[in-house]
Amino acid sequence: MRLKDIAKTFGVATSTISRALNDDTQISRSLRKRIKEYAQRTGYRKNVLARSLKTNRSNIIGFIAPELSNDFFMNVAQGVEDKLKKKGFSLIVCNSNEKLDEEKRRLELLLEHQVDGVIIIPCSSLGSHLDALSERGIPFVLVDRLSEDIDSDAVLVDNTGGSYKAVEYLITHGIHQIGFIGGDMNLTSAKERFTGYTRALEDYHIRLDDSIIRFGDFHVHSGYVCMESLLNTPEPPKNVFIANFFMHLGATKFLFEQPLNNRDMVKIAGFDEMYLSPVLGFASLTVAQPVPDIGREAASILIDRIQGVDFTFPKISRLDTKLVIHDESLKRNMI
Repeated sequence: MRLKDIAKTFGVATSTISRALNDDTQISRSLRKRIKEYAQRTGYRKNVLARSLKTNRSNIIGFIAPELSNDFFMNVAQGVEDKLKKKGFSLIVCNSNEKLDEEKRRLELLLEHQVDGVIIIPCSSLGSHLDALSERGIPFVLVDRLSEDIDSDAVLVDNTGGSYKAVEYLITHGIHQIGFIGGDMNLTSAKERFTGYTRALEDYHIRLDDSIIRFGDFHVHSGYVCMESLLNTPEPPKNVFIANFFMHLGATKFLFEQPLNNRDMVKIAGFDEMYLSPVLGFASLTVAQPVPDIGREAASILIDRIQGVDFTFPKISRLDTKLVIHDESLKRNMI
């Protein structure tokens, strides 16, 4: 079954069939549905390679994430796909396993598939290998983290402002000793969240205490180890700001392993509001990121670049965060 055979059956142009199969919303929903059902019954399969040779477009977008088991990254990918499918694009998702060499290999794979563009959550601050995309005229958008040695479009959240608001909220509710557990400071998101923490302390004239600050790598085990270390200090903090959800999980695991009479010794304010946040038990407040919107915004910028929309380069889009209060006592007695 060929495209022109389907067109003959429906009495329309082959371009109409192609647009319908690619979910072009300018084709009526009922006609798209009938064409897709007929194509499926007759065993028609789109020849992506042939189409790309003819149009110089594959309508395929690549997405590279540091790890596929991370809910945040996959929710971003969902937002990307939500936007892409409305525009007739397909998505290939790859995993770099937090390794730069693997990220480079995934990038080469996507180039072999003749992708029209790439959305990348980089595993490090190094980005010179992304020049391979620029040299081929393939647009790309960074998400969540910036690469320091290459200019690129990017979609981020206000990491500094989100952390600042969380720490400020604690301070204005009478909490002045606030520990910190952060991620790899080679990542821009980790740097910015630490900056928000330190800036809030400085603005409220609270001394930065290095003895209650720990850095890990944004993973569960790291949060566990850092919380254990904090609570073994001579004067352990009773409130800790943790810079991402997975370290929050690790810290919570450590606290749950402590004797029952010690479990209320720490409250956690965390960056990232996830579906488990309300039931973790130690969460006082969290910083919520507009995760699907991050993906949709990245896809929107990429599509505009592919279609030649003229706007300033690089475009850095920063989305706002919001506080979610889990501890009812923090809703009262503001000083």
